[in-house]
Amino acid sequence: MLKYLLPLCALLLHACGSAPAPPAEAAATPDAPPNIVLIFTDDMGYADIGAYGGDHVSTPHLDRLAAEGVRFTDFRVAQAVCTASRAALLTGCYPNRVGLRGALDHTAKAGLAPEETTLAEVLKGRGYRTAMVGKWHLGHRPPYLPTDQGFDSYLGIPYSHDMWASHPEAWAKRYFPERVPLLEGHRLVDSLSDFTTLNRMYNEEATRQIAAHDPASGPLFLYLAHSLPHVPLAEDPDYLTPTGQGLYADVIAEIDAGVGEIRQALADRGMADNTLLIFSSDNGPWLSYGDHAGRTPFREGKASSFEGGVRVPLITHWPGHTPTGTVSQANLMTTDLLPSLARLVGAPLPDRPLDGHERLSDFLGHTERPSPTPYAIYWLDDLEAVVSANGRYKLHFPHTYPTVGEQPPATGGQPVKYRRDSIGLSLFDLRQDPGETTDVAAAHPAVVERLTAFADQLKAELAGSAP
Repeated sequence: MLKYLLPLCALLLHACGSAPAPPAEAAATPDAPPNIVLIFTDDMGYADIGAYGGDHVSTPHLDRLAAEGVRFTDFRVAQAVCTASRAALLTGCYPNRVGLRGALDHTAKAGLAPEETTLAEVLKGRGYRTAMVGKWHLGHRPPYLPTDQGFDSYLGIPYSHDMWASHPEAWAKRYFPERVPLLEGHRLVDSLSDFTTLNRMYNEEATRQIAAHDPASGPLFLYLAHSLPHVPLAEDPDYLTPTGQGLYADVIAEIDAGVGEIRQALADRGMADNTLLIFSSDNGPWLSYGDHAGRTPFREGKASSFEGGVRVPLITHWPGHTPTGTVSQANLMTTDLLPSLARLVGAPLPDRPLDGHERLSDFLGHTERPSPTPYAIYWLDDLEAVVSANGRYKLHFPHTYPTVGEQPPATGGQPVKYRRDSIGLSLFDLRQDPGETTDVAAAHPAVVERLTAFADQLKAELAGSAP
């Protein structure tokens, strides 16, 4: 248990300290916006990076990135599952506002609506060349593909790579097709039944996009959405020397190596000093897969609204603009990224309601301001929890959730069965209790009332508003 308690202790110690003094902000002017590289992994746990307390992995490049940039302790996704999380990241909206919940599969007839404005479209309007590599999962056919949604180029798979007939669960074997499509733009270039080279292919394509970019033509936005460490795990025996820490650690090492390769490619192209690099994950670990899943010091994991499902690592780095070696407790969510980057590059916001807020100075590590509003956490159609604007309190509304409980952990990629548990109306003080163990609702009725009122207002606003 000590390895899990250490990151929690670090969070509590940081909470007792004062916020770092903000240096003079040196944001880019709208006339000289930076390149932006956004790396988004799949099912990577909060503690799957050495800098976040992970002793089961080797992540020298991510540890260096954190040491040279800003490491965030209180960053969340809007919903702890693939499609919904990506919808929030790219639109600045709760996924329910844009009509996407859960995870689309190969039978989906639609995706992110073409009339929605994505981060790629916002940046493209400011002269960015936009490239995407990896897992899209917002619709697998036109007009829902990346090149329909603001990206100039795309290479990757359109949904999760476990949506294929070799899935370990019997129902899935009968449901999914034999292979997973690999797309370039709209064009099918391969059908994959093996994923050993996926990390390497994504890393190589990301560095190729950087090498092919002409900085004189304008800035680059590169979105690299890794398919892994989502199961099934697969490593390339010709890529890296095994870590000796197991298959999961080897997969994380391939992702980590890609961070180093991207940084080297930026340096080789003369772009490193004017590039904002952002690293995060779409949700917490898929705990039912045991030793093929990541780790989190928090309660539960993927598919739950507890911190283990929605609190993920975030590292930002921009030489001369992010303070070196800063640990930030800023309360942020993926929905804040679009409005914040729009502010950075001087782009207008989409002409529709957003749920995120402009938090640029917080993302750059200069301030730790409270959010203008609390944050809502949905699971499918249900608003299950709300985090207070300052990040201290989290109110859970009554709901059921999946848990692996106390059963022996899964091994070898064969998942254990989830069981359903439930929670009643509960308030947690995340500063003192990030593990969400002790209900303090009775001691803070005003907080419960305020967060409930926010949830009721949001539910009324979103009722019938999504397409």
